[in-house]
Amino acid sequence: MQIVATPVSQTMPLLREYYTDIVGRYYGRPATTAEVDQAMADEPSDDIHMLLAVDGEQVLGCVGLRLHQPPFAEVKRVYVVPAARGRGVARALLAEAERVARRHAAVTMRLDVRDDLVEARALYAACGYVEVDPFNDDKYVGHWLAKELVVPPSRVVPRAPSAGPS
Repeated sequence: MQIVATPVSQTMPLLREYYTDIVGRYYGRPATTAEVDQAMADEPSDDIHMLLAVDGEQVLGCVGLRLHQPPFAEVKRVYVVPAARGRGVARALLAEAERVARRHAAVTMRLDVRDDLVEARALYAACGYVEVDPFNDDKYVGHWLAKELVVPPSRVVPRAPSAGPS
């Protein structure tokens, strides 16, 4: 599996699949085309740095990253295609998103997630994300999470001196 930066315009079919999934889960039934179109219009992805997980020609999943509010980087659009779930794709995407955020001088990753996306919430907790105070007023969000990318100096443990020649 490789994770590659990809222009948003080239990720639109996968983003449509993502929205079809989450809109359907929200309503508890298959999403209509109009509902997916409306969700995509309400939450544009134009300003997101997209990463795709691929295996050869097969697209496995994606993650989006907003980098325009330093020192924060915001995780968006985490999605793994059903056939690739349970294979560590989402963890790999999050890890790469964190690396990209560090390269852009972000010190805190943050994200928001709905109550019903329990698998996503479990993944984020396992990856070190913790509940924080709300940082937006999205009416669909039930949880706001963050992860520090930089270890504060007070938490850095100095290495023991090496036992080299004196």
